[in-house]
Amino acid sequence: MTLTDPVAIDYTPALEQGGGIGRYTRELIRALAAGDRQTPYRLFAAGRHNLPPLPGSNFQWKTTPLSTEWLARIWHRARIPLRVERFTGEVAIYHATNFTLPPLKQATRALLTVHDLSFIKAPETATPGLRAYLNNVVPQSIARADHILADSEATRQDVIDIYSTPADKVSVLYCGVEDRFQPVIEPGHLQHVRDKYAIGDRPFILSVGTVQPRKNYIRLVDALHRLNQPGLKLLIAGGKGWLDDPLHEHIRTLGMGRQVQFLGFVDDEDLPALYSAARVFAFPSLYEGFGLPPLEAMACGTPVVTSNVSSLPEVVGGAALTVDPTDVDAIADALNRLLHDGALRTDLATRGQIRVQKFNWGSSAAQLRQHYQRLLST
Repeated sequence: MTLTDPVAIDYTPALEQGGGIGRYTRELIRALAAGDRQTPYRLFAAGRHNLPPLPGSNFQWKTTPLSTEWLARIWHRARIPLRVERFTGEVAIYHATNFTLPPLKQATRALLTVHDLSFIKAPETATPGLRAYLNNVVPQSIARADHILADSEATRQDVIDIYSTPADKVSVLYCGVEDRFQPVIEPGHLQHVRDKYAIGDRPFILSVGTVQPRKNYIRLVDALHRLNQPGLKLLIAGGKGWLDDPLHEHIRTLGMGRQVQFLGFVDDEDLPALYSAARVFAFPSLYEGFGLPPLEAMACGTPVVTSNVSSLPEVVGGAALTVDPTDVDAIADALNRLLHDGALRTDLATRGQIRVQKFNWGSSAAQLRQHYQRLLST
């Protein structure tokens, strides 16, 4: 399916965020380009960036030197009606990929992606300034949008319930898992990644995600402490977020500095080997709009422990152990089972690799094109 009228997509998150929403935007547009060589797409980028090559000949860059921070001040604080078409040119659809809509011309159809409502569902895990900003801007954007995409049915229901949004105004568009996430079995490759990140030869539990309270790392550290297995490490791969000082202080208090290792933001090409080398992947998040890392771990054949809240049971299906993320004993018990029950590890690894086949970027991009088409036909 192709469109003849220009579609503008906010690509800024792909340039400014390494994981999460950044990966969502990058992969979705890459798949969109692979399946559609005719629709004229305009990729909007705020701020000064080194732009990557365009994904197709039907794509154009539309940029502004104004940063996202300055645009937020202009659009959402000062409420200056500087319409985004000033930068993108005339378009039929503007797709806002990161929670908030800029001012638009009346004729432009607005598609808004809402990845999660963690600032409402888990307010203690965000800074007061960010909560205030999102509580002001997100409901206005949802009200103005012609249609809304949510990363999961759980998030879709949150949008409907919290903002009294008509159910037919919100659709689910799942994330995908890249084909490169497969089991890595070549010993030299696995050892290279261990050496690169100074992991050593000890067995390890892996967790992936920005270091912030919502990821529930303090309770994961407590669970590791209760296992009382000094030879076992916990690796946390993710960029520095916010409100992370209590986590580091907690690790020092428990005397676990040698058992818990922060890898920082790791190179994307190293993730499959890290997942594959891990004994268990742990993702006891307090709230997720989707939760891509558990699926990536499953694709690499690694058994998963994750939370039984928000979107995570929906995402992993019956292919992971799910626990109450506030129950340290439950997290510890699930980790212990997967560390020592070979049959369970094998069963979950098999079910996980079947489960991930449900999620692929090509299908997501095809559904996105259908949403664009519907917006233009209504």
